[in-house]
Amino acid sequence: MTTKPQKEEPLDHSGAHGAEPSGSTVVFTDITEAPLEPLYAAAKAEVMTDAMVIFDGIVRNHDHGSAVRGLSYSAHPQAREYIAEVAAEVAAELDGVRLWAVHRVGPIAIGESALTVMAAAAHRGRAFDACELVADRVKARVPIWKEQELLDGSIEWVGVDTSSV
Repeated sequence: MTTKPQKEEPLDHSGAHGAEPSGSTVVFTDITEAPLEPLYAAAKAEVMTDAMVIFDGIVRNHDHGSAVRGLSYSAHPQAREYIAEVAAEVAAELDGVRLWAVHRVGPIAIGESALTVMAAAAHRGRAFDACELVADRVKARVPIWKEQELLDGSIEWVGVDTSSV
């Protein structure tokens, strides 16, 4: 039995005919005082594609061995621009991703979300990569500072260099 070689058709990446999507989109970025949890359902509907990865940074009751009573985040007035820039950079670097990233500011209770990143792509590996890049870059580059009240009553600033004060 012999088979005739099939002529391979070039792949159509336009999104038509079931092809994987190309191009990336930043769906939404923000800095807000509002709780993030109510935003999840709408965000998932906007971002969703074949694989979605969600990073949810939850306020914890401890930090580096100390018990934390509560905390508050403060942001530079241009923090919204920075978070949008970070997401746009990742979208430019990774083809076929859809991104959503929001950081909360103001007082946040233990157990609530402080930073949420959603990344979607046709395959999980790309979605994981995009989510990790956005979360890491937001933490490293967006000017947001954390003030923690420890259980012993002391106050600790995280992300602020106080060594020269």
